[in-house]
Amino acid sequence: MSFMSERSDRKMARATADLVAREANVSRVAVSRAFNPNASLKPEKRDRILQIARELNYTPDMAARSLVTRRSHLVGMIVPDVCSPWESQEIDALTTALQAEGFATLLFKAKADLSMDQTLLTYMRGFNPDSVIAFTENVEPDVLCGFLDRAVPIYIIYDDAEEFGGKPSASLYDRLVVRQKEGIEQAVALLQGYGARRIAYLGGKPQSLANAERERIITQVLLGRGMPPPIVVPGDYTYDTAYRATVDLFRVGDGADAIFASNDVGAFGAIDALRHELSLSVPGDVKIVGFDDIPQSHWKSYNLTTVRIDLPDRVRALVRLMLKRLKTPEAGPLIETLSTRLVVRGTVG
Repeated sequence: MSFMSERSDRKMARATADLVAREANVSRVAVSRAFNPNASLKPEKRDRILQIARELNYTPDMAARSLVTRRSHLVGMIVPDVCSPWESQEIDALTTALQAEGFATLLFKAKADLSMDQTLLTYMRGFNPDSVIAFTENVEPDVLCGFLDRAVPIYIIYDDAEEFGGKPSASLYDRLVVRQKEGIEQAVALLQGYGARRIAYLGGKPQSLANAERERIITQVLLGRGMPPPIVVPGDYTYDTAYRATVDLFRVGDGADAIFASNDVGAFGAIDALRHELSLSVPGDVKIVGFDDIPQSHWKSYNLTTVRIDLPDRVRALVRLMLKRLKTPEAGPLIETLSTRLVVRGTVG
């Protein structure tokens, strides 16, 4: 029997790590390291092992590995939306970063009111994730931790909104704190510098802590600069609602010199309403500032001035929190902080 036919016969059966090790003339430990992106192994050695593993149709048994390591290499993500521009780009970037670290992702979508179905939480527990990243504020840590085994969840917190539902949490969770004030201060200073006095705040979903903090901060900053508080215009982060709300602001209300939108999509709706429904110019008649700096913000049709949350920095911070927690499981609350800054384009001056 030829060498190739012998290898082909063995390929038909379920290959083992021991077989790969013999074929590659390495130890079984080296085979295990080859499939771990974080393990130390010479690139040429890793390439040879992976090539032989492919030829033998070998893949690691993750269930068996998790029994030994007590890690599932799964990360849960609880998100409020999967279609909106910000959430979709963040899910994409975070999934890519986690895969590079050897982790697969489990995606769970919250309900419309941002709460989480407890059946799904039970389902999540069955996967025994190594970590859970909660993008949704309304799944409180005390509730979420009750459905987790060893995993310590990571919450994205905005500014000083450290308490959920007005009550402190008794459960351990890690935090990525996004400081929005710096970017908002820069935006208000720019608007004031261009003569804006009556500023409207076009809000997001009422349940969103990020939205509540943005409204609180812009009110605080305006008052600190001797300006009237914002005209609060209810919204929900969507284009259509922002469009209608902007029309109402000018046809029913007294209008505004500027609109600070809670997100870029809302800013797009406001710009289109002003230009196409109200025949007003941006920034000549009304100045617009958005929030997030999604890729569409630099499109020439909008050229939006906006407060930027740096997505690559945000993703790196989340991955650092997860890896540090796995390395030091007994540590107290871990915290990373992320700042914001204004990106100046053409909708203010």
